[in-house]
Amino acid sequence: MAVQEAGRGSAVTGAHGGGCTCGDCPHGARAGHRRAVAAFLQKRDEFAAGQGLPAAVAHSASASRQWVSEELTQSAELVADRGRAEGAAWLARLWWRTATVVWILVVALLLVQAFTAIGAGWTAARTAGLLAALVTAGALTAASWFHRARGGVLAPVIGEDNRLSTSRAVAGAWVLFVVYAVLVLVGRLAAASGHEERDALIAGLELGRAAGVVTVLAVVCGIAVLVRRVVGVRVLGQRLQKVRADRPRAADLLTDDSGRGTFADIQYVVIGGVALLFAAVRLGRRPDQLPDLPWGLAVVVLVSAATYLAGKYAEGGRPVILSVVRAREAGDLDAPIRTGEDIEIRGAGFVPPGAQGADRLSRLVVRIGAVHVHVPLVPVAGGFSNPTDAVLKVPVPADVESGRMEVRVVTAAGVETNGYAIDVTE
Repeated sequence: MAVQEAGRGSAVTGAHGGGCTCGDCPHGARAGHRRAVAAFLQKRDEFAAGQGLPAAVAHSASASRQWVSEELTQSAELVADRGRAEGAAWLARLWWRTATVVWILVVALLLVQAFTAIGAGWTAARTAGLLAALVTAGALTAASWFHRARGGVLAPVIGEDNRLSTSRAVAGAWVLFVVYAVLVLVGRLAAASGHEERDALIAGLELGRAAGVVTVLAVVCGIAVLVRRVVGVRVLGQRLQKVRADRPRAADLLTDDSGRGTFADIQYVVIGGVALLFAAVRLGRRPDQLPDLPWGLAVVVLVSAATYLAGKYAEGGRPVILSVVRAREAGDLDAPIRTGEDIEIRGAGFVPPGAQGADRLSRLVVRIGAVHVHVPLVPVAGGFSNPTDAVLKVPVPADVESGRMEVRVVTAAGVETNGYAIDVTE
């Protein structure tokens, strides 16, 4: 009752208090998200300092904790809604930005061709390279338009979790490079007048001259397909927890879902990028054939790809409960678990990577027998003391019957832990 009265007292503050935060207002989705985040952080810090509690719940520790958790949950849901609106608006604006970057690269290639032609003269290979760049840029621009709601050119490399996929990005870069190299040869073949020159250009497409590049292309494309399959199977098998991001970021190529840099991703991007740069230089030096990537460098790329794939198999894991104990405050007597008291669940994997936000933390549920208990949010300066990845504290509701009960935790990713039996007394 106290919590309900406090909720009615706080209902006078509307969503528009202090300025509109709607995604369709003149300030836009970005301003709305920033205001929602600022309001949430202010509310969390006030509650952590013991401020803002209504008198109706201040007398009860459990009631005040429940009221604070509900208030923070509602504010976090508003932040999540604003974040999704900003992410959708950001993706809608991304298509022309990616198209602009593509044409900037074409202009840069033109300038490089012009400056290097001073003294050496303009050649048919330079013309073929520039025409190939124009064709590639035109195709990418058209693809950006048709996928403008999904990020333009980046749409194929955005995963199902709304993050940039490292494997797809590396494979996409190699595919674009090989397509460009073939278009250069096509342009030179179309401009060739002599029979011997045409035969030499056709011979430049033979497998013996480009075995390294073809092998690397096949492996990185296979890795992209295999990684998608591995991640999907592990998610469905509850061996990997995945939560959806608000929008893709460039850092996704080098980090895990929680934003921490990972060795497997970093080395795959770096080694693949260096090998691609080497192949581009070889194409510039020998535009009459596909770049002959040395087998030593090709093997290095293959080892890097195998390391990345092994990292995908090794990451993640199912959340697990290791123990459940009675939460004891200072001065309390030792006693069994009773209804109305708090229990402390110890384990690992309760907070999946990327689910550190309050809206995801509020989705944690503990099932005690047939009763589902939402884990309360306990704010502290700069974050939350409950829940954490290794420890959860929840009250045992009065609806739980006495006797032996099974405890399970359901994470924000929808994965359920193992069962742990406890004895509850009245």
